[in-house]
Amino acid sequence: MIEVKGLTKCFQGHTALNQVTFKVPSGSIVGLLGPNGAGKTSLIRILNQIYLPDEGEVYIDGRNLKKEDAFLMGYLPEERGLYRKMKVKEQLLYLGRLKGLQQKEALQRIAFWLKRLKIEQWENTYVESLSKGMQQKIQFIATVLHQPRLIVLDEPFSGFDPINAEMIKKEILRLHQEGATIILSTHRMESVEELCQYVVLLHQSNKVLEGEVSHIKEQFKENQYLLESKTPIRWEGIPVKVLKEVDIVTGKQYTLSLEEVSTSELLLNVASQVEITRFEERIPSMQEIFMKATLFNEE
Repeated sequence: MIEVKGLTKCFQGHTALNQVTFKVPSGSIVGLLGPNGAGKTSLIRILNQIYLPDEGEVYIDGRNLKKEDAFLMGYLPEERGLYRKMKVKEQLLYLGRLKGLQQKEALQRIAFWLKRLKIEQWENTYVESLSKGMQQKIQFIATVLHQPRLIVLDEPFSGFDPINAEMIKKEILRLHQEGATIILSTHRMESVEELCQYVVLLHQSNKVLEGEVSHIKEQFKENQYLLESKTPIRWEGIPVKVLKEVDIVTGKQYTLSLEEVSTSELLLNVASQVEITRFEERIPSMQEIFMKATLFNEE
Protein backbone atom coordinates (compact mmCIF):
# COMPACT_ATOMS: atom_id res chain seq x y z
CA MET A 1 0.00 0.00 0.00
CA ILE A 2 2.82 2.39 0.90
CA GLU A 3 6.22 2.62 -0.76
CA VAL A 4 8.92 4.94 0.52
CA LYS A 5 11.86 5.71 -1.78
CA GLY A 6 15.02 7.50 -0.71
CA LEU A 7 13.51 9.66 2.04
CA THR A 8 15.93 12.20 3.51
CA LYS A 9 15.03 14.80 6.13
CA CYS A 10 17.42 17.22 7.88
CA PHE A 11 16.88 19.70 10.72
CA GLN A 12 19.53 22.40 11.31
CA GLY A 13 22.41 20.19 10.32
CA HIS A 14 21.01 17.00 11.87
CA THR A 15 20.00 14.23 9.48
CA ALA A 16 16.81 12.64 10.82
CA LEU A 17 16.37 10.32 7.82
CA ASN A 18 19.06 9.27 5.38
CA GLN A 19 17.92 7.78 2.05
CA VAL A 20 15.34 5.53 3.71
CA THR A 21 13.57 3.09 1.39
CA PHE A 22 11.01 0.40 2.28
CA LYS A 23 7.55 -0.97 1.50
CA VAL A 24 4.42 -1.45 3.61
CA PRO A 25 2.54 -4.49 2.26
CA SER A 26 -1.20 -3.89 1.85
CA GLY A 27 -3.32 -5.46 4.60
CA SER A 28 -0.37 -6.06 6.94
CA ILE A 29 0.60 -4.92 10.42
CA VAL A 30 4.09 -3.45 10.10
CA GLY A 31 6.30 -2.81 13.11
CA LEU A 32 8.30 0.41 12.75
CA LEU A 33 11.17 -0.11 15.19
CA GLY A 34 14.24 1.75 16.33
CA PRO A 35 15.93 3.33 19.36
CA ASN A 36 15.09 6.88 20.43
CA GLY A 37 16.36 9.33 17.82
CA ALA A 38 16.40 6.76 15.02
CA GLY A 39 14.08 8.80 12.81
CA LYS A 40 10.74 7.04 13.39
CA THR A 41 8.75 10.15 14.32
CA SER A 42 10.12 12.14 11.38
CA LEU A 43 9.16 9.31 9.05
CA ILE A 44 5.65 9.07 10.50
CA ARG A 45 5.15 12.82 10.15
CA ILE A 46 6.21 12.66 6.49
CA LEU A 47 3.71 9.84 5.87
CA ASN A 48 1.02 12.03 7.44
CA GLN A 49 2.19 15.10 5.42
CA ILE A 50 3.03 17.07 8.55
CA TYR A 51 6.61 17.32 7.25
CA LEU A 52 7.79 17.39 3.67
CA PRO A 53 10.93 15.37 2.84
CA ASP A 54 14.07 17.12 1.63
CA GLU A 55 14.57 14.26 -0.81
CA GLY A 56 12.66 11.16 -1.82
CA GLU A 57 9.10 10.14 -2.57
CA VAL A 58 6.16 8.47 -0.83
CA TYR A 59 3.75 6.41 -2.93
CA ILE A 60 0.33 5.10 -1.97
CA ASP A 61 -1.30 2.46 -4.17
CA GLY A 62 1.45 3.06 -6.74
CA ARG A 63 0.98 6.84 -7.08
CA ASN A 64 2.46 9.87 -5.36
CA LEU A 65 1.01 10.75 -1.97
CA LYS A 66 -1.49 13.61 -2.25
CA LYS A 67 -3.04 16.02 0.25
CA GLU A 68 -6.41 14.28 -0.08
CA ASP A 69 -4.87 11.01 1.14
CA ALA A 70 -5.06 12.39 4.69
CA PHE A 71 -8.69 11.19 4.65
CA LEU A 72 -7.46 7.61 4.05
CA MET A 73 -5.23 7.68 7.13
CA GLY A 74 -5.65 7.65 10.87
CA TYR A 75 -2.75 8.87 13.01
CA LEU A 76 -2.29 8.31 16.73
CA PRO A 77 0.71 10.47 17.77
CA GLU A 78 2.96 9.55 20.69
CA GLU A 79 2.32 12.98 22.20
CA ARG A 80 -1.45 12.96 22.60
CA GLY A 81 -3.31 16.03 21.39
CA LEU A 82 -6.84 16.27 22.77
CA TYR A 83 -8.61 19.54 23.61
CA ARG A 84 -8.78 19.32 27.38
CA LYS A 85 -11.67 21.83 27.78
CA MET A 86 -13.99 19.91 25.45
CA LYS A 87 -16.32 17.08 26.41
CA VAL A 88 -15.57 13.61 25.08
CA LYS A 89 -18.51 13.29 22.69
CA GLU A 90 -18.27 16.80 21.23
CA GLN A 91 -14.54 16.38 20.75
CA LEU A 92 -14.94 13.11 18.86
CA LEU A 93 -17.70 14.64 16.76
CA TYR A 94 -15.49 17.60 15.88
CA LEU A 95 -12.55 15.38 14.92
CA GLY A 96 -14.79 13.01 12.96
CA ARG A 97 -16.24 15.90 10.96
CA LEU A 98 -12.71 17.08 10.16
CA LYS A 99 -12.11 13.66 8.62
CA GLY A 100 -15.15 14.00 6.36
CA LEU A 101 -17.89 12.23 8.33
CA GLN A 102 -21.45 13.54 8.26
CA GLN A 103 -22.84 14.34 11.72
CA LYS A 104 -25.36 11.48 11.87
CA GLU A 105 -22.81 8.87 10.81
CA ALA A 106 -20.17 10.31 13.14
CA LEU A 107 -22.55 10.12 16.13
CA GLN A 108 -23.40 6.51 15.32
CA ARG A 109 -19.74 5.55 15.15
CA ILE A 110 -18.93 7.47 18.34
CA ALA A 111 -21.67 5.57 20.20
CA PHE A 112 -20.32 2.27 18.84
CA TRP A 113 -16.73 2.95 19.89
CA LEU A 114 -17.54 4.38 23.32
CA LYS A 115 -19.49 1.22 24.09
CA ARG A 116 -16.84 -0.97 22.49
CA LEU A 117 -14.14 0.45 24.78
CA LYS A 118 -16.50 0.52 27.79
CA ILE A 119 -16.41 4.28 28.32
CA GLU A 120 -19.89 5.35 27.18
CA GLN A 121 -20.71 6.74 30.65
CA TRP A 122 -18.02 9.41 30.17
CA GLU A 123 -19.31 10.82 26.88
CA ASN A 124 -20.30 14.15 28.50
CA THR A 125 -17.21 14.40 30.69
CA TYR A 126 -14.54 17.04 30.09
CA VAL A 127 -11.31 15.53 28.80
CA GLU A 128 -9.21 17.26 31.46
CA SER A 129 -10.97 15.30 34.22
CA LEU A 130 -10.22 11.89 32.65
CA SER A 131 -7.30 9.64 33.57
CA LYS A 132 -4.37 9.33 31.18
CA GLY A 133 -5.50 5.87 30.11
CA MET A 134 -9.03 7.09 29.48
CA GLN A 135 -7.73 9.97 27.37
CA GLN A 136 -5.71 7.52 25.33
CA LYS A 137 -8.86 5.52 24.60
CA ILE A 138 -10.52 8.72 23.34
CA GLN A 139 -7.48 9.45 21.15
CA PHE A 140 -7.59 5.91 19.75
CA ILE A 141 -11.28 6.33 18.85
CA ALA A 142 -10.50 9.63 17.12
CA THR A 143 -7.80 7.84 15.10
CA VAL A 144 -10.05 5.07 13.75
CA LEU A 145 -13.47 6.77 13.75
CA HIS A 146 -13.47 7.50 9.99
CA GLN A 147 -12.48 3.89 9.16
CA PRO A 148 -9.10 4.73 7.59
CA ARG A 149 -7.41 2.30 5.23
CA LEU A 150 -4.01 3.11 6.74
CA ILE A 151 -3.66 3.44 10.52
CA VAL A 152 -0.41 4.79 11.99
CA LEU A 153 -0.04 4.16 15.72
CA ASP A 154 2.90 5.72 17.59
CA GLU A 155 3.36 3.95 20.96
CA PRO A 156 -0.36 3.08 21.27
CA PHE A 157 0.09 1.11 24.54
CA SER A 158 2.01 3.78 26.42
CA GLY A 159 0.46 4.38 29.85
CA PHE A 160 -2.13 1.59 29.60
CA ASP A 161 -2.52 -1.00 32.34
CA PRO A 162 -2.33 -4.64 31.12
CA ILE A 163 -6.13 -5.02 30.85
CA ASN A 164 -6.63 -1.93 28.69
CA ALA A 165 -3.49 -2.65 26.64
CA GLU A 166 -5.00 -6.05 25.82
CA MET A 167 -8.30 -4.41 24.88
CA ILE A 168 -6.58 -2.04 22.42
CA LYS A 169 -4.49 -4.91 21.07
CA LYS A 170 -7.65 -6.87 20.25
CA GLU A 171 -9.12 -3.84 18.49
CA ILE A 172 -5.96 -3.45 16.39
CA LEU A 173 -6.24 -7.09 15.33
CA ARG A 174 -9.93 -6.69 14.54
CA LEU A 175 -9.29 -3.60 12.40
CA HIS A 176 -6.54 -5.52 10.60
CA GLN A 177 -8.89 -8.45 9.94
CA GLU A 178 -11.39 -5.99 8.48
CA GLY A 179 -8.79 -4.88 5.92
CA ALA A 180 -6.86 -1.98 7.43
CA THR A 181 -3.12 -1.66 6.89
CA ILE A 182 -1.44 -0.72 10.17
CA ILE A 183 1.95 0.78 10.97
CA LEU A 184 2.84 0.23 14.62
CA SER A 185 5.72 2.20 16.11
CA THR A 186 6.63 0.81 19.52
CA HIS A 187 9.45 -0.06 21.90
CA ARG A 188 7.47 -3.03 23.25
CA MET A 189 8.96 -6.00 21.46
CA GLU A 190 6.36 -8.36 22.92
CA SER A 191 3.72 -6.35 21.02
CA VAL A 192 5.74 -6.78 17.82
CA GLU A 193 5.88 -10.55 18.42
CA GLU A 194 2.12 -10.73 18.93
CA LEU A 195 0.88 -8.33 16.25
CA CYS A 196 3.33 -7.73 13.41
CA GLN A 197 3.94 -9.80 10.29
CA TYR A 198 6.49 -7.36 8.86
CA VAL A 199 9.07 -5.03 10.42
CA VAL A 200 11.21 -2.07 9.41
CA LEU A 201 14.09 -1.18 11.74
CA LEU A 202 15.66 2.27 11.73
CA HIS A 203 18.91 3.16 13.46
CA GLN A 204 20.80 6.44 13.41
CA SER A 205 18.60 7.76 10.58
CA ASN A 206 19.15 4.71 8.35
CA LYS A 207 17.10 1.64 7.59
CA VAL A 208 19.10 -1.36 8.82
CA LEU A 209 16.54 -4.15 8.57
CA GLU A 210 13.31 -4.91 6.71
CA GLY A 211 11.22 -7.97 6.01
CA GLU A 212 8.73 -10.53 7.25
CA VAL A 213 9.18 -11.38 10.92
CA SER A 214 9.50 -15.11 10.19
CA HIS A 215 12.22 -14.53 7.58
CA ILE A 216 14.15 -12.16 9.85
CA LYS A 217 14.09 -14.70 12.67
CA GLU A 218 15.47 -17.32 10.29
CA GLN A 219 18.20 -14.88 9.29
CA PHE A 220 19.26 -14.32 12.91
CA LYS A 221 19.25 -17.96 14.03
CA GLU A 222 22.61 -19.12 15.45
CA ASN A 223 22.32 -22.92 15.46
CA GLN A 224 21.34 -22.92 19.13
CA TYR A 225 19.04 -25.40 20.86
CA LEU A 226 17.18 -25.75 24.14
CA LEU A 227 17.41 -29.11 25.87
CA GLU A 228 15.69 -30.07 29.11
CA SER A 229 16.28 -33.20 31.14
CA LYS A 230 15.04 -34.60 34.44
CA THR A 231 18.60 -35.00 35.77
CA PRO A 232 21.94 -33.27 35.13
CA ILE A 233 23.87 -34.21 31.98
CA ARG A 234 27.58 -35.08 31.86
CA TRP A 235 28.91 -33.28 28.79
CA GLU A 236 32.39 -34.83 28.75
CA GLY A 237 33.04 -36.33 25.32
CA ILE A 238 30.02 -34.68 23.70
CA PRO A 239 31.25 -31.97 21.28
CA VAL A 240 28.78 -29.20 22.16
CA LYS A 241 29.16 -25.77 23.71
CA VAL A 242 26.95 -25.25 26.76
CA LEU A 243 26.02 -21.56 26.66
CA LYS A 244 23.69 -21.60 29.64
CA GLU A 245 22.57 -24.00 32.35
CA VAL A 246 19.64 -23.32 34.69
CA ASP A 247 17.62 -25.28 37.23
CA ILE A 248 13.91 -25.58 36.39
CA VAL A 249 11.00 -27.23 38.20
CA THR A 250 11.25 -30.42 36.13
CA GLY A 251 15.06 -30.69 36.23
CA LYS A 252 17.69 -28.93 34.13
CA GLN A 253 17.57 -26.65 31.08
CA TYR A 254 20.57 -26.19 28.79
CA THR A 255 21.15 -23.72 25.96
CA LEU A 256 23.53 -25.37 23.49
CA SER A 257 25.52 -24.31 20.46
CA LEU A 258 25.93 -27.15 17.96
CA GLU A 259 28.96 -26.76 15.74
CA GLU A 260 30.63 -30.17 15.60
CA VAL A 261 27.72 -32.55 16.14
CA SER A 262 24.36 -33.16 14.48
CA THR A 263 21.11 -33.03 16.44
CA SER A 264 20.58 -36.79 16.01
CA GLU A 265 24.09 -37.55 17.33
CA LEU A 266 23.54 -35.22 20.26
CA LEU A 267 20.24 -36.84 21.20
CA LEU A 268 21.73 -40.34 20.99
CA ASN A 269 24.57 -39.35 23.32
CA VAL A 270 22.34 -37.59 25.83
CA ALA A 271 19.47 -40.11 25.79
CA SER A 272 21.88 -42.84 26.82
CA GLN A 273 22.37 -41.19 30.22
CA VAL A 274 19.23 -39.10 31.03
CA GLU A 275 15.56 -38.72 30.16
CA ILE A 276 15.06 -35.80 27.74
CA THR A 277 11.85 -33.86 28.39
CA ARG A 278 12.26 -31.11 25.80
CA PHE A 279 14.42 -30.42 22.77
CA GLU A 280 13.90 -27.63 20.24
CA GLU A 281 15.76 -25.11 18.14
CA ARG A 282 16.12 -21.75 19.84
CA ILE A 283 14.52 -19.01 17.75
CA PRO A 284 15.72 -15.48 18.61
CA SER A 285 13.15 -13.04 19.98
CA MET A 286 12.51 -9.67 18.36
CA GLN A 287 14.11 -8.10 21.43
CA GLU A 288 17.34 -9.99 20.75
CA ILE A 289 17.22 -9.17 17.04
CA PHE A 290 16.61 -5.49 17.84
CA MET A 291 19.64 -5.41 20.14
CA LYS A 292 21.92 -7.26 17.72
CA ALA A 293 20.95 -5.20 14.70
CA THR A 294 21.36 -1.85 16.44
CA LEU A 295 24.58 -2.73 18.27
CA PHE A 296 26.11 -4.21 15.11
CA ASN A 297 25.45 -0.99 13.23
CA GLU A 298 27.17 1.04 15.96
CA GLU A 299 30.42 -0.89 15.63
